[in-house]
Amino acid sequence: MAEDALDTIADALEGTGAYRVLRRVRPFAGYSAQPDEPTFVGLILDTETTGLDHTADEVIELGIIKFEYGASGRVYRVLGTYNQLHQPSRPIPAEVTRLTGITDADVAGQCIDDAHLQALAADAAVVIAHNASFDRQMCEVRWPIFAEKNWACSCHQIPWREEGHEGQKLSYLLADYGFFHDGHRAIDDCHALLALLASPLRTSGRLALSCLLETARRPTVRIWAAGSPIETKDLLKARRYRWSGQRRCWYIDVEEDRLDIERTFLSQEVFRREVRDLRADRITARDRFSARTNPDL
Repeated sequence: MAEDALDTIADALEGTGAYRVLRRVRPFAGYSAQPDEPTFVGLILDTETTGLDHTADEVIELGIIKFEYGASGRVYRVLGTYNQLHQPSRPIPAEVTRLTGITDADVAGQCIDDAHLQALAADAAVVIAHNASFDRQMCEVRWPIFAEKNWACSCHQIPWREEGHEGQKLSYLLADYGFFHDGHRAIDDCHALLALLASPLRTSGRLALSCLLETARRPTVRIWAAGSPIETKDLLKARRYRWSGQRRCWYIDVEEDRLDIERTFLSQEVFRREVRDLRADRITARDRFSARTNPDL
């Protein structure tokens, strides 16, 4: 049956109010008009790997969409795509094959072209991933150019719940927008994410990419509650402080304008004295999500 006829049926079903129809995500079509604002180059990136440890596991598939976007957050056009399998030094674990469908036979003799990747990423102003703390750490170990880039996380730096979504997983968000995709393959996840970033948010109406970039550009401050009394751990946890096993103390990441608020909280509620030597590290998109700023390593 012709695609137009199927779309007509889908529209009729949705029009009854008794059905929801999910449509497969299509590659971004772009805009024919020339941009009337400053534009920049971005990368959407996704990896499939042999595991979760960036120091021991390896990338077995890398997907990238290179795109042009405006200062407003509007996505104008796709500049290129790259998807490549890579043979790791050890067999792919069975659980990874079950999740991704990628087998040892698929990756045999396959190799990611480092020089091509360097050229592809050279002019990118930002790299976006749906779990940037994972993808960045996996990539920058292998390809140093990614350690030099600004990164943004579409999962955690867009207020999806405030915008009316119950979950932050890519498949959940797509379903809320009426789409589905073949998940757990790198380039398919990239196309799905680009479709989301080019869309307006459900509640505010802002472009998702605009919201993401605004958040990513704002520096944050990591506050260390070093030496906090052990009896205050529940108080700190309730305020969303996290424990750093490496430094053996609690910490929290906040917007810069909340530094004085947290200083007052720690002074009054935790240490019960004025804190004069509070350590606070400033973090920007250049370092955020990188292994070098991971407090748990």
